[in-house]
Amino acid sequence: MPGSSMSRRTLLRSIAVGGAALAAPSVLTACSSSDSGGGGVANAGKKLAPWPSYVPFSGPKPDLAPTEQGVQAGYTAYPSDLVKSVADTPGDGSTIKVMSVSFGTPPKAASSNKFWQAVEKALGVKIDYTVISQTDYQKKMATVMTGEAGELPDIINIFSGFTLPREAQFVQRRAEDLTPYLSGEAVKEYPNLANIPTHAWRDMGRIGGRIYGIPLERPLPGSTLWLNQDYFEAAGMTVGDAWTSEEFAAVAKKGTSGKKYALGAAVGSLFGNAVHSAAHGAPQGWAVDKDGTFLPGAADERYKEAIAYQLQLRKAGSYHPDATSISQPDLYGLYLGGTVGSMQDGFGAYLPKYLDSEGKFTPAAALPYSVGGAPGGIVAARRSFGYTVLKKAKKEHIQLLLRILDYLAAPFGSEEWELVHYGVEGTHFTRGKDGSPVANDLGKVENNTNLPLKYLAEGPQVLFVPNMPDAVRALHAWQQKVVPVAIRNASYGLQSETQTAQGTTLKAMLDDTVTGIIAGRTPLSEWDAAVKKWRSRGGDRIAEELAKDYAANH
Repeated sequence: MPGSSMSRRTLLRSIAVGGAALAAPSVLTACSSSDSGGGGVANAGKKLAPWPSYVPFSGPKPDLAPTEQGVQAGYTAYPSDLVKSVADTPGDGSTIKVMSVSFGTPPKAASSNKFWQAVEKALGVKIDYTVISQTDYQKKMATVMTGEAGELPDIINIFSGFTLPREAQFVQRRAEDLTPYLSGEAVKEYPNLANIPTHAWRDMGRIGGRIYGIPLERPLPGSTLWLNQDYFEAAGMTVGDAWTSEEFAAVAKKGTSGKKYALGAAVGSLFGNAVHSAAHGAPQGWAVDKDGTFLPGAADERYKEAIAYQLQLRKAGSYHPDATSISQPDLYGLYLGGTVGSMQDGFGAYLPKYLDSEGKFTPAAALPYSVGGAPGGIVAARRSFGYTVLKKAKKEHIQLLLRILDYLAAPFGSEEWELVHYGVEGTHFTRGKDGSPVANDLGKVENNTNLPLKYLAEGPQVLFVPNMPDAVRALHAWQQKVVPVAIRNASYGLQSETQTAQGTTLKAMLDDTVTGIIAGRTPLSEWDAAVKKWRSRGGDRIAEELAKDYAANH
């Protein structure tokens, strides 16, 4: 890997925690659009189940306070007094089958995996785990979604990195309706699930007015431009100060020379288009106006202006020349090695950024630049990185599975969180100078990246970098500046049958045009025609369906 000797495991970890999935064409064509799926996945005309009551966890207090707007709680040191969040062993000795996406390497078998064994002991069940790599996820889900109901695992992770055609219909047909167990006050039977904030349930969304899943909560900032702070300072950036689009372009050009490029981009990231369109103030996906009409971001003039801006950056030579072909893992290697001065990734990828660059450079999340005097925005992420559904079963079995997920959703600062994330002290980790777990050689192999329990259930995310309090302070300060200007996709949590059936194809139509224009293969003048074609082939129909669902939810 150019410019870096880092391991493939480290690279994959970066992608997983960042939540930055690259677009790929769907293979789930076997799910016929003529299948009614029980009808009525939309929420319009349905009685809506109340969201689960939110009961915050009363554990170790953060050093840096969260805000109602979405700034995360920050811990500058690992909590010294961990609490128990689960009183009793949740399981009954039975075997449960689970399935989730994975960004790690295949785990060692349970018979020789002490991490796996320790989690099974704590949960009181045997876990038959089907681990699916991200690259195989769509193909595997095609088999699962078209197979017999009895063949389903007990617990299934629905990964948000792809649009699975007829996903909502599949869930409605095959998964347990969890409304009686989780809606309103009922969730209090599972305190760690009750600790999941309402924004995560909202962005997961209802199906036919009902609650079918448990969301994996994620922070508000989404796609982020990660800078090598030292690299950009040398090119003229002043840390912490606002900058204009002209200043950004000047710094990027100055920071590019020889075999080094200020801007790195991976295949599928559209030259970092999410970051730039947000800085231009363009809607991210969909906006909704005062009368409930849904407006596509692609048709907004500011979105087109962002494409033109990136074209100028590319013409100035500021992008790495392999921006349309390099993989995200390889780009990360170039970033760590100093070949590129920046890269777009999910905000949640901050942890490996700081850990892997230690002693090399200081990473930093970029502030959005302003355009024509208008302050720039950032991308607001979907607050649910996928969700977990349960195979239909008798009440007692559903309650068992919910107890298991309640344990896995233990919050930061609890004994259960430490076990699920790091394993057993002395076996998988030692303590750092601030008391935080530090993985040993066994812990680097046996962990919840390779056995990805965190994609079945997880507590609310917090800001924490082991032994790096200044990094936590910097991230918290950055969030305080940018959270107020985050631009949210208005379609999150809403249902559109056209979107689930055709969304992947329609998105690829626009994405290919964006890439072609910035790369210089397609004239900018073609953009309006591409948007018109997108609207006629389903975009306008999606807008109508989203508007109906939005009205039902509001």
